Amino acid sequence: MTAAIVGIGAELPPRTVPNSDFTHLDTSDEWITKRTGIRERRFLAPDGHLADLALAACRQALSAAGCAARDVRHIVVATTTPDRVTPGLAVEVATRLGMPQAAAFDLHAACAGFVYALDHAAALIESGRAEAVLVCGAEALTRITDRDDRSTAVLLGDGAGAVLLADVPDAPRPRFFLASDGEGIPLLYADRHERVLRMDGREIFVHAVEKMTAATRRVLEHQALKSDDLDLFVAHQANARIVRAVGKELGLSDDRLFLNVDRVANTSSASIPVALAQARHEGRLGGTGLLGLAAFGAGVTWGAGVVGWRLGDR
Repeated sequence: MTAAIVGIGAELPPRTVPNSDFTHLDTSDEWITKRTGIRERRFLAPDGHLADLALAACRQALSAAGCAARDVRHIVVATTTPDRVTPGLAVEVATRLGMPQAAAFDLHAACAGFVYALDHAAALIESGRAEAVLVCGAEALTRITDRDDRSTAVLLGDGAGAVLLADVPDAPRPRFFLASDGEGIPLLYADRHERVLRMDGREIFVHAVEKMTAATRRVLEHQALKSDDLDLFVAHQANARIVRAVGKELGLSDDRLFLNVDRVANTSSASIPVALAQARHEGRLGGTGLLGLAAFGAGVTWGAGVVGWRLGDR
């Protein structure tokens, strides 16, 4: 059993928020773009439901794979900002999709959540416990954003992305490396009293580049691969400078590095699947290939992986 991505989908809120909306923070479009690469982001309405975005992304992934929801028995939703304290998003999304009695749960690993969830899904398939797993990353980071904190407010957005992972016998075997270090909690966190994100941006930048680069190298070496063997590399879209720095450390050419942070900002666990959907829309993902992934988030948590994709022309 070999797991590969066979369907991709994404959904963003309709409201677009440009950099010009943050002039009250003593900043400018030029400064934000230069420092982060971000030009705009999407915000979910205050009374909006994240489950609606996750549901739409999952439906697109299933449709793209030509798969009926009733034939999928597992769904994992990576999120730090669910609609309810309990139950999680996955249970509601599974029910609304029409996945009767599916195994459904949320996974919380901050911005690394989608990579963590993808590793779990691949393990289910390779162990023979599942033939297909729906993996979704969904976030409404505006729910935990201090709008008066320039160091975080301009960086964050909302959205959802999903992939269907399934057994594909001729695909390359996926490989992941995941890690965490609780000593880094003070660098990026939201506590239960204040309930908004606080970040040491300078330190996060250094750690993110270092950890994502090292994790990706470890995965490549284990699989006896080189950077050039990757058809596309998609890192967590936190900051364009971080993504480009990781690409440079890995020796990746610009045509193998995907960036969409300029359009959606940092959407945490949703950033990689949203980027994959946009890469597919722009023709950067053909019918078959090998994908490199890396993410870093609060905790601190991080991880990297290589996984094949087999996409139809639907």
